[in-house]
Amino acid sequence: PTKKLSERWLGPFPILKKVSTHAYHLKLPSQWKSIHPVFHISLLEPVKTSTIPNRYQEPPPPIIIEEEEEWEVSQILDSKLKRGKLWYLV
Repeated sequence: PTKKLSERWLGPFPILKKVSTHAYHLKLPSQWKSIHPVFHISLLEPVKTSTIPNRYQEPPPPIIIEEEEEWEVSQILDSKLKRGKLWYLV
């Protein structure tokens, strides 16, 4: 997939409440606790469902927290100790 054709938006996220005429409070994932959950309407987009059946939806990009990428781990398959540091196979 190319960057040009990939999704520009993350989500969808449920709206918890309307804060003002131009801002909404969203329910963000718990791992995004460093991101303020209130967004201006110019940063929000209605959900668009695909009209193409079985269309591949690219997974969301990695989460950047404190300038480091973070990935959600679905399962730890193995681990080993190397030079005093624990390494995981996920």
